Amino acid sequence: MADSKSLNSLFRSGDKEAFRDEVVAGVHAENVGGAPVEINSPLGREVGSFTVTAVNISMMIGTGIFVTPGSILKVHFLGSVGASLMVWLIGIVISFAGLAVYNEFSAWFPNRSGSEVVYLEQAYPKPKFLFPISFAVISVLLSSPLVMLLYILTAAGSPVTERGIAVACLAVVAITILISTKWSLRITNLLAVVKTIILLFVVITGLVVLGGHTSVKDPHANFRNAFAGTSSNGNAWSSALIKVIFSFGGYTNANNLVNEIPNPVRTLKIYSNVALAIVSVLYMLSAVAFFAAVPKEEIRKSSLLTAALFFEKVFGNHASARALPALVAISAIGNILAFSIGHVRIIREVARQGVLPWSSFWTSTYPFASPGGPVLLSFILSTVIVIAPPAKDVFPFIVDLQSYPTQIFLLFMTFGLWRIRRQHRGEKPVYQAWNIAIAFTAVVAVFLIGGDVSFLWCTYIIVGIGLMGLCGVYYVVWMKFLPRLFHYRYEVDTVTLSDGSVLNELRRVKLD
Repeated sequence: MADSKSLNSLFRSGDKEAFRDEVVAGVHAENVGGAPVEINSPLGREVGSFTVTAVNISMMIGTGIFVTPGSILKVHFLGSVGASLMVWLIGIVISFAGLAVYNEFSAWFPNRSGSEVVYLEQAYPKPKFLFPISFAVISVLLSSPLVMLLYILTAAGSPVTERGIAVACLAVVAITILISTKWSLRITNLLAVVKTIILLFVVITGLVVLGGHTSVKDPHANFRNAFAGTSSNGNAWSSALIKVIFSFGGYTNANNLVNEIPNPVRTLKIYSNVALAIVSVLYMLSAVAFFAAVPKEEIRKSSLLTAALFFEKVFGNHASARALPALVAISAIGNILAFSIGHVRIIREVARQGVLPWSSFWTSTYPFASPGGPVLLSFILSTVIVIAPPAKDVFPFIVDLQSYPTQIFLLFMTFGLWRIRRQHRGEKPVYQAWNIAIAFTAVVAVFLIGGDVSFLWCTYIIVGIGLMGLCGVYYVVWMKFLPRLFHYRYEVDTVTLSDGSVLNELRRVKLD
């Protein structure tokens, strides 16, 4: 594998074909047992440095920032402003460490989109298909951005009839991604800029509040004795960290589009970190702004969103009622668009492995050079989530539920990265994470998996393990039981479609 200097020199020379050939050299040997490498991406190469930054920012700045600062302050979590701000800092460190793990994986597999599906597939090739199937099923069933959107709409008092509007928004997102990959990315770029400006407005407003230039009487009150009332309960810290990490969810979204980035390793190394740094600063200062404007006792007792209390205190009830739904809507739509762009690539990558029925349909990019089959599947599943009428309390439960298998997969990935290194001793990727970052990510995952032993968290564990167990049952039935029952085995054929898509197809071969 070429070193970083030679790759960057080749890229700057403008000879992109030679650059791709150099990147791919050695990749085939590393891509053991997985979907075939698509040297020429049928989805194009529309993802530049600004888009990498934007898709990550747009995925991160969703609805979590409007809720989390207040929720982790409440009595059943940390209980103090100082501890709440500290947990945000810890969340930032955790996110940067996790990003380093993902970026090294992308350096090992620079021609494979799909992120975790690919990384788990390559780190754990046996049992074949088990990890990719499990991750895909969990990510489809627990689509947290959609769940959180509905939770926000419910908490903000939106009538149930607006579910129709939500479905219409999902349809617009699906059609946009279906018709044009280029324009879906451009709209994501625009919404990322708008959402950044929204948080900048919150930050600047917070600074004005701290300066004493608004009707807020004592903006420094929450910061005196900031750690008074801090919980010493490990469960509370674990729960608070989960909320914060959820708010940062999406800092690896661009890794789902690796094969659409002209110089993926260098671009991700720089601009995914830039995106995370921007959001980290905005989140910290936004949390400070919320605490400057709203007394902590009011945050504890109120059922309103933290952002709603902030706008109410600074601008009054009328302005808050008008502004907040618009801000939440913009943030949520941008979040869902960015999520969907990455999610359909995950579905497509699973299909390219041959593990889905009619894999050619899910893999093909005909006729719009976009992943049409995955877009359709994502839209159907999202619509089911939107029109289902579960109780309000189910939404935060699902949000917390999805964090448990997520941490399990992350733990497997950290050990998987060391496995990849061991399999390729003597080789170094263009980018390599520090061992301390990998170890820290693993330790945090273990802490979050086992840090809360409350009844509610045990419920998350039982349901989470149950979902993963179902994936295992599906795998055993599909790969082991049925072939033995009907006396056949699977053979893998590599197929190239008319649009240039390359995939594996599993063919049943009767045993004599």
